[in-house]
Amino acid sequence: MTTKRIGFIGLGLIGGSIAKAIRQYYPDYELLAFDKNKETLALAVQEGTIHTACTSIDDHFQNCAYIFLCAPIAYNTAYLSQLKPYITGDCILTDVGSVKTSIHEEVIALEMEEHFIGGHPMAGSEKSGFVNAKAHLIENAYYIITPSAKVSEEKVAEYKTFIGSLKALPILLDYQKHDAVTGTISHLPHILASGLVNFVRETDTEDELMKQLAAGGFKDITRIASSSPVMWQQICLKNRENISRILSAYIETLNQAKLAIDTGAEKALYSFFETSRDYRNSMPNSSAGPIKKQFAIYCDIIDETGGIATIATILASNMISIKNIGIVHNREFEEGVLRIEFYDEDSSAKAAALLQKYRYIVYEI
Repeated sequence: MTTKRIGFIGLGLIGGSIAKAIRQYYPDYELLAFDKNKETLALAVQEGTIHTACTSIDDHFQNCAYIFLCAPIAYNTAYLSQLKPYITGDCILTDVGSVKTSIHEEVIALEMEEHFIGGHPMAGSEKSGFVNAKAHLIENAYYIITPSAKVSEEKVAEYKTFIGSLKALPILLDYQKHDAVTGTISHLPHILASGLVNFVRETDTEDELMKQLAAGGFKDITRIASSSPVMWQQICLKNRENISRILSAYIETLNQAKLAIDTGAEKALYSFFETSRDYRNSMPNSSAGPIKKQFAIYCDIIDETGGIATIATILASNMISIKNIGIVHNREFEEGVLRIEFYDEDSSAKAAALLQKYRYIVYEI
């Protein structure tokens, strides 16, 4: 295996996860990183994820095969000019931001297109930072690749192969189309989730009854509102034209729903819920989209001492790790009493089959 040097600018959740994936699949590669957080760099070195912690963007980044820009979007564009002197030869410069137009425009302005291939791993978590990075975070997740106009086909093919070797699913896409698509399926849902949570907060009763009862379905559909405020602030600013247009169209959809409710339009309301149900049910369960999938089952149990412990013991004795477990108090949208969340789809499926074998009633989602 030819040893390659790979550099990282920023080592948070995504950058750290990619670095850990590279370390897992290419243990001989030399990894180095710059991050403003010295504790993050120290931890990455201590864990053996990277070899060299850089206190600035300097000569260490010369002769890199790949350089990943993994800082917040606004910082990535600023770092381009600092990196330019060190981007030579066959080096491929890439980023991981969920907005692509702004960085592509800056790359064009700096005449760095021959080396730049935009990237967006459509994976993430409500948690942030290197401490939450995992090598398998990008596994089986779509990884959108947005080549610049002047980068060679050979470099694109090489980068696509490299991303695939990390077990991600590379997809080539024009950067402007990327921003329009992710604006609808990723950026809009985050705005809606945050807006819904804020609406409940602002309209809650004095004794916070809404907050108490808002379990189950409400918490699931607003889970992404727990994501980094800094990241989503920058996404909205950098993709504001697309997001504004998408929001206007979505507001019209809400207005149509309100009109149907106001006028008692039975057929329109039925169609509204029927078409959404059918379209959602047609989406493949294996689809690895921008909003990270949860792997959970619901289970009916008798409310008795040791009930949860018995299930936990059954799963643990069969080497199935539980990510989260808890009683569902609001079961308006859930069928089971106990909700058990797992780290991956395989564990979820094995747990369901195992508990059914022990004659538990299990509902999979």
